[in-house]
Amino acid sequence: MKNRITELLGIQYPIIQGGMVWCSGWRLASAVSNNGGLGLLGLGSMHPEILEEHIQKMQVATDKPWGVNVPLFYPELDKVVDIIIKYKVPIVFTSAGSPNKLTARFHEHGIKVVHVIANTKFAKKCEEAGVDAIVAESFEAGGHNSPEETTTMVMIPKIREACALPLIAAGGIGSGKSIVAAMALGAEGVQLGSLFASSEESSAHQNYKDKVVEIGEGGTVLALKELGPVRTIPNNVIRDYNALLLGGASKDELRAFIGKGKAKKGIFEGKFEEGLYEIGQVAAQINAIKPVKQIMVELVEDYNTTLERLKNEPKF
Repeated sequence: MKNRITELLGIQYPIIQGGMVWCSGWRLASAVSNNGGLGLLGLGSMHPEILEEHIQKMQVATDKPWGVNVPLFYPELDKVVDIIIKYKVPIVFTSAGSPNKLTARFHEHGIKVVHVIANTKFAKKCEEAGVDAIVAESFEAGGHNSPEETTTMVMIPKIREACALPLIAAGGIGSGKSIVAAMALGAEGVQLGSLFASSEESSAHQNYKDKVVEIGEGGTVLALKELGPVRTIPNNVIRDYNALLLGGASKDELRAFIGKGKAKKGIFEGKFEEGLYEIGQVAAQINAIKPVKQIMVELVEDYNTTLERLKNEPKF
């Protein structure tokens, strides 16, 4: 397939692996890139020196395009930007902040910039900022989420109408069929998180991967809305948080209870009842832990089979 996303990013398939905390190290990112998609390192759970190590390993592990996901609230942002520029990382996905913050600087160094948004207002701001493409991430997605709770079916057509930038859909996508659906809605590429988070190459703990495979429909909740919505698998942390909330706890008290490191405890250390098991709704479709190569083959085959089936469907 060739479209604006594949040509912009230099990839075979318009499939991007989300830069997820505690999952997206060099093994996962390089495997996705080597199998025709775009792999992203997840900066959010790396110190600057760890990012540098993973960049160096990426440069050995693949000669295909790859990138780094950069949350703009990262506490040592200047350091990691310098590292990204130093190693000539070809592509950056920015999120959780204004697209104006770093786009011009990255462009000065020949780095392509894709920004993650969740509504039409910010899609237009991305156009004004001159980013190269946007990811529209919906309510179904895992991890940190938009408070607006807009679904992919609603968000993608609205943003497509309002914005001319190359558009990548994210949230609730975990099969070739859903890629076809996203394309029909107006997207030109897709970003997948949950499917790759539970892959063999993901750096997440085995307990986390097993739990993702185990849960079914309704197995995730959008929690911590008072502090910033997070889609996760419910456990004692979420139940205790909700009990504090019902008891009238202040935001400061809630923030103190959640503290730091809950995602690491859950995703990376596999301590289910002590941490956050962030994952998207599409986890209900994941029934096995697979290598990235198999995941990519199945996505492409399912996409092509679905297109063929639709050709034979009667027109209205």
